[in-house]
Amino acid sequence: MPQIKPLVTESQYKDVRSLARGLDVLKALNSAPAGMATTTELAEACGMHRTTVKRLLETLRAEGFVRRGEREGQYYLTFEVRRLSEGFEDEAWVAQVAAPLMRASVRELLWPCDLGTMESGFMVVRESTHRYSALSQHRAMIGEKMPVFVTALGRAYLAACSDDERNALLAMLAQRNDWIGAMARDEAAVAKTVLETQKRGYAYNDGEWIHEQHFAAVAVPLRSGERLLGVLNMIFPKAAVSPADLQMRFVPALKALASAIGKSSREWLD
Repeated sequence: MPQIKPLVTESQYKDVRSLARGLDVLKALNSAPAGMATTTELAEACGMHRTTVKRLLETLRAEGFVRRGEREGQYYLTFEVRRLSEGFEDEAWVAQVAAPLMRASVRELLWPCDLGTMESGFMVVRESTHRYSALSQHRAMIGEKMPVFVTALGRAYLAACSDDERNALLAMLAQRNDWIGAMARDEAAVAKTVLETQKRGYAYNDGEWIHEQHFAAVAVPLRSGERLLGVLNMIFPKAAVSPADLQMRFVPALKALASAIGKSSREWLD
């Protein structure tokens, strides 16, 4: 009579404690503002020793789920995390294509720039050269959310996206009961901003955003073929760059950078 092997039950398998701890760190990081936190903050949130959290974060970084932030000990989630739940095609082009080209551009642009993408009605900074530019007065921009109506990033996106996307975006923002909702409902003002930006060829903000009222910025759309990927900006203190230098030097350099990123991103997006 053949020997019957006993069924293996779930209770016979031991929990993989390191995996459980790694998931706890991911959950804590996901709950942090903008998906970004320091090793110390995550250790406190998870009730773990800081060294353990650091080891787990470095493992997650090696696997592409987190990246180091601009401050010492800071980490933030990557789009690889989305693939776990949504089948989302992660934006590898940001890390593999955009980041190196943006860093190389610091020598020519001098002033720091950000790469922003649209998310839930806000432009979210995905990559930045603030940590590389000697002229930067900001250090931790990755993950920052920018309102669309008063920033160069947002204005450039509004002017570059399709009419259908713009209308859907405005309809969503118009439901808000704050100054953003009020601006979304001002159709004439939005149409004027979009038209001016399209005619100028780039977006401009001269301190209209109260949060950054001492700084100006220019921004251009970032495309791969016909696909709008996001927006690139350049930030500088108001009056630090002359209008002539802006139009003759910096805007063309920013457009060239956007073009280079767009062309190099095609192999990641096709």
